[in-house]
Order: sequence, then C-alpha cells, then structure tokens
Amino acid sequence: MIAAYSNSGKLVEAKQLFDQTPKRSSITWSSLISGFCRYDHETEALHLFWQMQYEKHKPSQFTLGSVLRMCSTNCLLSKGEQIHAYAIKTQFDTNVFVVTGLVDVYAKCRRISEAEFLFGAMSHGKNHVTWTAMINGYSQNGKEIRAIEFFRDMRAEGIEANQYTYPSVLTACAAASARGFGIQVHGCVVRDGFGANVFVESSLVDMYAKCGDLSSAKKALETMEIDDVVSWNSMIVGCVRQGFEEEALLLFKKMHVRRMGIDDFTYPSVLNCFASMKDLRNAKSVHSLIVKTGFEGYKLVANALVDMYAKQGNLGCAYEVFNKMTNRDVISWTSLVTGYAHNSFHEEALKLFCEMRIAGIAPDQIVIASILSSCAELTVLEFGQQVQANYIKSGFGSSISVNNSLVTMYAKCGCIEDATKIFNSMQTQNVITWTSLIVGYAQNGKANESLQFYEEMIASGTKPDFITFIGLLFACSHAGLVEQAKSYFESMEKVYNIKPGPDHYACMIDLLGRSGKMNEAEKLLNEMTVEPDATVWKAILAACRVHRNIDLAEKAAKCLFELDPKDAVPYVMLSNIYSSAGKWEDAARARRLMKYKGVYKEPGRSWIKHKSKVYTFMSEDRSHPMTNEIYSKVDEVMIKIKEDGYVPDMSFALHDINEEGKELGLAYHGEKLAVAFGLLFLPEGVPIRIYKNLRVCGDCHTAMKFISRVYHQHIILRDSNCFHHFKEGICSCGDYW
Repeated sequence: MIAAYSNSGKLVEAKQLFDQTPKRSSITWSSLISGFCRYDHETEALHLFWQMQYEKHKPSQFTLGSVLRMCSTNCLLSKGEQIHAYAIKTQFDTNVFVVTGLVDVYAKCRRISEAEFLFGAMSHGKNHVTWTAMINGYSQNGKEIRAIEFFRDMRAEGIEANQYTYPSVLTACAAASARGFGIQVHGCVVRDGFGANVFVESSLVDMYAKCGDLSSAKKALETMEIDDVVSWNSMIVGCVRQGFEEEALLLFKKMHVRRMGIDDFTYPSVLNCFASMKDLRNAKSVHSLIVKTGFEGYKLVANALVDMYAKQGNLGCAYEVFNKMTNRDVISWTSLVTGYAHNSFHEEALKLFCEMRIAGIAPDQIVIASILSSCAELTVLEFGQQVQANYIKSGFGSSISVNNSLVTMYAKCGCIEDATKIFNSMQTQNVITWTSLIVGYAQNGKANESLQFYEEMIASGTKPDFITFIGLLFACSHAGLVEQAKSYFESMEKVYNIKPGPDHYACMIDLLGRSGKMNEAEKLLNEMTVEPDATVWKAILAACRVHRNIDLAEKAAKCLFELDPKDAVPYVMLSNIYSSAGKWEDAARARRLMKYKGVYKEPGRSWIKHKSKVYTFMSEDRSHPMTNEIYSKVDEVMIKIKEDGYVPDMSFALHDINEEGKELGLAYHGEKLAVAFGLLFLPEGVPIRIYKNLRVCGDCHTAMKFISRVYHQHIILRDSNCFHHFKEGICSCGDYW
C-alpha cells in the first residue's frame, strides 16, 4: 500500500501509513523514499534516507538508485557526492545499477571528468543505461563529438540503443551539425524499430532542422502519427534560422488550426519572424493571441515581444510590454536597450542602461556592445570609458563585438590612438574591425594611415565590404587622392563584386568637385548605375559652392526639393551659394521659399563639456551666465590671431550688411564662443574638445588653426562630417573637409 500511494503521488497518505506501520523493513523504507524522490521532495527524501540508516535499516541498490536519480534530475551535486561517499563506504561502488546512477549525476552536474572516471573504472556490466548516461552527459556538456564517438563505440561493443539513447546522440549530431552521422543514426532508428517513438521522431526533426536540412525535417514531421508540439517548434525554429519566415508562419497557422497546445517556446520563434519581416499588423494579432492564451506573463514570451517590437522600431509598444514585466532579466533589458540604440535613440539607451545597473542587472556582451555604439554616436567619451572599465572588471572574456564597438567609440570620439590600441590588443579581427579603423583614421584626418590599414587588411586575407569602400573613398576625398580613389572605385565590382551605392558615388563626386574636376563629376553623375539619392545631390551642391557653378547648383537643389521637401539643407546650401557669389536677392528668395514651405533650418550649435556638464553655444549666443567673460575672451583671441596673420573670410558672412557687421558676425560663431569658454575654464594642457551639429565654416576652420598656434593649444573639433585636430596652426584634415 505504501508503494501504491508513493507511486501515485499521494505522499501524505503514504507517510501516514508508514508512520502507523509497527515493523518497517528496508523495502518499506525504499518504497517511501522512492515516492518522495520521484516527486522531487528532496529535503524529505534525503531526511528519510539518513533516518533509515539511523534506525539500522540498510538501503538497497534501488534505494540508492532513486536518490541518485533525484540528484541528477535536480543537479544536486553536493548531495550526489555524499551518496557516492556512502556507496564507497558500503561497497555499492561496484554495483552496476548504483555506478550508472553516479555517472548520470556527475554528467548532468557538468562534472564530466568524474563521470568518465567512473565509467572507465567499470570492468564489466556496462549496459545500455550506462552508455546512454555517458552519451547524454557528453551531449549536454558541449562535447558533441565525444558523444558521437561513444555511440559508435557502444554499437561496436554490441550494446543495443534504446528510446533514450537515440535522442541523446541525435541532439549531439544537431549541435555538431553532423548531418551525415545523423542520417546513419536515422537508419539505426528505423532498423531497431524506434521510428514510431515520439521522442525519437522529435529528435530527428530537431537534428535535421538544426543541420539546415529542412526537407528531411519536414518529411520526418509529416510521418509522425502524433502532433507533437516539440517537433513542430523545432521545425519552426529551423525555418526561422534559415530565413524561411513565411514557411514558419504557415506552420504556426497549422498548429493553431489543429488546436495543438502552443506553448511558451512556440511564440518566441514566431515573434522572431515578425522582427525580421517588419509585419506589425500580424505581429499585433499574435500578441493578442498571446494575451488571450495567457502567455503574456511568461518571461520567455515577454522578452521575445520586447525584442520584436524594438527591432521593428516600435519602441512605445516595446517599452509597454517591458514595463508590465514583473521579473525582468538581462535579456529583457538588453532587448530594450539595444532597440533604443539601433533606432538612434542613443540618449534614451544610455538612461535605460543606467536604470539597468541600478536594478542590479549585470549587463552581457550584447548590451555592452550596443551601449558603446551609442556612446560613439553621442561622443560621450567618459561614459564609454566607464562602461569599458566595468566590462573589464566583470571578468567577461574577449568579445569581438565589444572590441569592435570600442574601436568605433574611440575613433568617433577623436581618440584614434586609443582605437588603434584596442585593435592591436585583439586576438582576431574581422571585416568590421578593420573597417572601423579605416573609417576612423579617415574621419580623423589621417587619410594615408587609413589607406595603409586597408593594404594591411587585404594582406591579412580579410575581404572588404560595402562599408569599407565608403571609408576608403571618404579618406581619398579628404586628402585629394583622385587617382587612388578611382582605382578603389573600379576595384569594387571588378575585384570584389560589390556594386557601388549612392554613398560611394557621393564620395567620388565630392572628391572630383573638391579637386576642380567638375566636368568629371557631372559625367560620373550621368553614368550612375543607381538612382542618385540626397547624399549624391548634396555632394554636387557642395562642389558647386566651391566652383560657383550656379546652374548645376540650381538643378541639384531642385532634385533635393523633390526628394525631401522638408529638408532645410538644400535651401540653405543654395542660399549660401548665391550669397558667396554676391547674388543677395537670389539668396533672399531661396530663404523666402524655405519659409513659405514651412521648412526650418536646424540652428548651428557647438557644445563643450566641463566638469560633467555640457555647455551649448549658438551664433552670437548670450545666454551663458559668463557671457561677458566669454565675449571679452573672443575679442582678445581675435586681436591676437590677427596679429599672427589671420584675416576674416567675408565669403562666409552670409548676410548683406556692412563689412564691420560681417566681421563681428563671424567672430561670434558658436564654435569660437566654445573655444573661448575652453580657454577660460579648462585646465592648461588639456585638449579643448568641441562638437558641432553642422559642418564647420571655412572662417572658423582658419581661425582655429591660428588659435592652436598662438595659444599652443590642442583643439579637437568634431563637426557633422569629420574630426579636426588643430595643433600648432595645422589641421589634421589638410584643409579638406
């Protein structure tokens, strides 16, 4: 009766009957212990096990087997080791049944070497259960090849596999992508008569799907007599991984129609489809089904919802799901933070990252890489350095994605030497690493070094990609290297089979325009194999300003008006071209047209950081509490650099006023106010770092060169196009920007 109650899960009744039994035998004790072990009442089971011995009853091999099975199922390593010690003491360590249980405990507790030792010490009696325990242990501990080898050795020993052996070895085949061996195992399955076993069939579907053989996986699924949710989930995951989202969704619909028990593993795979397909309408339908079926509270499903909405750019829905979660883990936070970062909401990403740390969640490598990318875009160097320091202290191993983000961050913050140090410390570099450094050197005015790194990249056997050539052509454009740029541009299709995009054409047109080759620029524009986009026409406009080609400028501006009527850039650029040519009425007309169409120019802003606070300046800005001191410093600076040879460039004074008014307007540009602030308040010897949302004007660029020489000051100015490192009267861009 005790055994009957225990086996059926009626443990209270079993214990009551046990307590009422006047004379208890070892069998009585074992029956009760077996029940508590089977239903995972570990505390009670172990208490009974030790009490049994205290009352002078010797456990049998079956008692030990029950306790060991509970230890392996719940990964109770220390308890398993205690049972092992007891087995040695009572000479059960030679019993095949007990040793098999010990092998299973150590294997499932990730102590595979101990399991190997016990297995090897067995001189005789190894049966299919012992072999299966080892195969399963290898498979679960990332030693898939050893699992496959053990299965082969097992067959060679003449030991027959069973319905537990086959799923273990098929799992190993899936993890190792050993499709060929998996097919051989499939043959053994059929020959041994396990082809109709649902667990074996499910493992076959999973193996074929993970090995990329969706056709065989589908055949295995279709031959199953039972609609097994696990098998269908494996098929859906396989389709998603191979990029067959439509097929995955079709399978999901069939599951729904067949009223199969869709679970918390089905939904995340389906939501992954919508993340890549950008199908918001159907995604919301599935979300409704999730709510209806009560799975919204499952962490796995909620995380997938956050990730899906974030990847679709619907950050409002992503945050709403995230906010409802009561038990957020690192995946929940990472999905949301990376979503904000990838959708260019970098400030919000940084704020969420800080909240994540306050909540006590340790970041993983994925969120670290994303947050470093946001630091790069916002040029918040100190914050990025703090993230890097915490990452190093966390003890994570080297991560190529984190290192790539660090290279990009330091390069985009103007610290190209630090970017190079990270690059050199990396054990392996991929195309992203090389490209980050190539682009970084180009943006920091070191075109020759950029091209040198490209040659080293090619020598290393790494093939360039679409982005690499943008960096290369940008470097050539800012160094006036026309012939080299032409060579790189031609090699894209001829050597690397990369079709040039609008960005590549824009770089080439920009270079030809800067180099006085307007005819070639127009010819390339007319020969483009892709439709010119706004980037290309803006490059044409910039070239027209240099060469005062008003007719072509008007054509480019007209195209830009059509592409994006609300973009202020073409109106401003065209007005500036008219102004520099002295056509004040045309310039005024362009600005009136801009106002008439309700287009507003983003005001130029320059900002500088001091003592963890950001100070922003606009042209002729008088909002700062230290305005008088700043303007006095500007006046002092202007006097000193004029004495050194600086002459204001009136072509950048874009208002039709008298000469004195033009000169004062130039003197109080935002970047000059920012540098005056830096000279006043930053410690001596510290580089002045200024950031600007628009391209620096020619007059300010010239003034910065003189300021760096007169004041012996290193000035780092990042505008919307590149970095300018001013030292001793020279700019790193070589006056190409």
